[in-house]
Amino acid sequence: MAQFVKIFEENPNEREIEKVVKVLKKGGLIIYPTDTVYGLGCDITNTKAMEKVAKIKGVKLNKAKFSFICSDLSNLSDYVKQIDNSTFKILKRALPGPYTFILPGSTNLPKAFKHRSTVGIRVPDNNIVRDLVKMLGNPIVSTSIYDEDDLVEYTTDPELIFEKWKDIVDVVIDGGYGDNTPSTVIDLSDGEIEIVREGKGSIDDL
Repeated sequence: MAQFVKIFEENPNEREIEKVVKVLKKGGLIIYPTDTVYGLGCDITNTKAMEKVAKIKGVKLNKAKFSFICSDLSNLSDYVKQIDNSTFKILKRALPGPYTFILPGSTNLPKAFKHRSTVGIRVPDNNIVRDLVKMLGNPIVSTSIYDEDDLVEYTTDPELIFEKWKDIVDVVIDGGYGDNTPSTVIDLSDGEIEIVREGKGSIDDL
């Protein structure tokens, strides 16, 4: 059964963060808070763990539309091709925040994503998940536990999330109530702003 770990967003406890990072390093799956809906994720360098996440979502790993959660923009150069100044300015204005940006993928993408020409990047405005990524030392691959057809409370209440997921994942983090509006997805892969999905992030703020 999954561990249920309480972490406070204002001041995440380093020992608790470390406990979760150990699970990620062993290929475990976690559910964690973001600035939008709770996410399901694993270490981006662990193909087996990513395959498990894809299976849960009912997709093949090479077809999965996972995004990468970074702690800040410094991870970008590892996974994203050189971007122009105006794109970087948009990212700097919007992040950390409730956006997923689709950017041109670099040749350094993890094996499972090698064939991808683009990559979705998230830097959530949430200290818990950013501290996790910082301590882990690389992004976590992420997909939301949000289900368009099934918008019920379990996606926002950590205790209900734990009830539903405790036999599927290794850790559920209780970071307080989540939101049930997903991130705004913006495609910047060819230099233009294309809104793929309107969510929590305001388009006017770009």
